[in-house]
Amino acid sequence: MKSTEKRCTDHLTMLKINHRLTIPDSEIEISAIRARGAGGQNVNKVSSAVHLRFNVAASSLPEHYKRRLLALPDRRLSKRGVIVIKAQQHRSRDKNREEALLRLQQLISSALTYRKQRVATKPSRRSQQKRIESKIRHGRTKLLRRKISGRWE
Repeated sequence: MKSTEKRCTDHLTMLKINHRLTIPDSEIEISAIRARGAGGQNVNKVSSAVHLRFNVAASSLPEHYKRRLLALPDRRLSKRGVIVIKAQQHRSRDKNREEALLRLQQLISSALTYRKQRVATKPSRRSQQKRIESKIRHGRTKLLRRKISGRWE
């Protein structure tokens, strides 16, 4: 850890994912870093950006949640199974911390939702006929827009 970074774990409470699942603050590591970009006179003095790290494999999450999280195709998830979130949108470190925790909560809850399996259907005969008729109609309209070839020239 660099000398400019500070530990910010003293303000955390249990992160509630849903009504059954919470993550203790000891599993979430938050450190303050200097934000990039424009920021006025304080940009080089104040560490307002926040790095949040959450080790999925070492967490207290149930195994099936861990598997689903580790299978996510997300660039914030490292190969070692650590979720890294950087929040620097706000000028306040507290707001950036809240933003990072909210993003972690959304990422974990998105991994827990199951998508409904799509059932393949076949278009009806009438819908196929209507599609062909509309294509013919459209073709006729375009045919009328053409330049008339030199029959009368």
